[in-house]
Amino acid sequence: MNPGRRTARFGAVAHRQRGGLAGRLTHATRRLLAGAALTLLAACGGGTSQIEPFEPAQMIVFGDEASLIRDDGLRYTVNPRNATTGTVDCTSQPIWVQAVARRLGFVFAGCDAADATGTKAQMRAAAGARVDDVKLQIDQQAEGPGFAAKSLATVLAGGNDILALYAQYPQRSEDDLIADARQRGERLALQVNRLVDLGPRVLLVTVPDLGLSPYALAQKTAYTDTDRAALISRLVSAFNSRVRTTILNDGRYIGLVLGDEAVQAMVRLPVVYGLKDATTAVCTVALPQCTDQTLVEGGSSASWLWAGDRQLAYGGQVQLGNLAVTRVIGNPF
Repeated sequence: MNPGRRTARFGAVAHRQRGGLAGRLTHATRRLLAGAALTLLAACGGGTSQIEPFEPAQMIVFGDEASLIRDDGLRYTVNPRNATTGTVDCTSQPIWVQAVARRLGFVFAGCDAADATGTKAQMRAAAGARVDDVKLQIDQQAEGPGFAAKSLATVLAGGNDILALYAQYPQRSEDDLIADARQRGERLALQVNRLVDLGPRVLLVTVPDLGLSPYALAQKTAYTDTDRAALISRLVSAFNSRVRTTILNDGRYIGLVLGDEAVQAMVRLPVVYGLKDATTAVCTVALPQCTDQTLVEGGSSASWLWAGDRQLAYGGQVQLGNLAVTRVIGNPF
């Protein structure tokens, strides 16, 4: 890894004059000052104010179905229909990556309205993807189109790993599964660090707390050997904790969005977030085929946290999108 890249500021900072006192500092002194700056940055939660707005020339989405917009425009949430044509309108109720894309002037090929303007964002996310699939997604991007000089990569993955690990309980002990979750979290973090080395700034979202999902609550009801929902939450926590301790702790390169804490807050205080239901699924059909015509009676995507038994409805996506946009704006990329 090139240490020079990690001490070079992006945007306007890179153009600071290097003369004067800075030019006379020894290498050791410069490293000491850089370390102090990073300590202050970490103490502030990984971000400070930008000197110039971050305006990337490229946006690439990595991860699983939580970030996916298919070529036909369907998303793994509630898909609103156009009131006039009856067709799916994927520009309405945007998922979190769409919120980021709109803020930066990007559009997705699978959801490109006729009057949309903007650079096409690249979609590498795939349904069912796990941590090791993210490595392959990055490989495909690096070996294919590559990365522009100024790029933003988004990463959200690990939920499918968590559920795959949980499915092995009780054949495998909780301690064993927790250790495996930590290892997978570390592997994802190393891929995030790898992205930094390849050039992009990275917006990373931790796995939402699936222990609060309708799926987990149903598992808790079905089994009495242990609190299955709490077990899933512990797996999520182990995964996310290792991600957070392994990624490059520098807000100039990685913006961190705490998806797990966001979901926990919405479940704890749903009314504060405009939610009527934070525990059940609003869709009556499997995703991504769910539309606003296939919801539970009285249900609405905007006022439900969960679309399916483990995927967010617009009520959750909009909060995740707001946090992601805030991080892009606030991080000193």
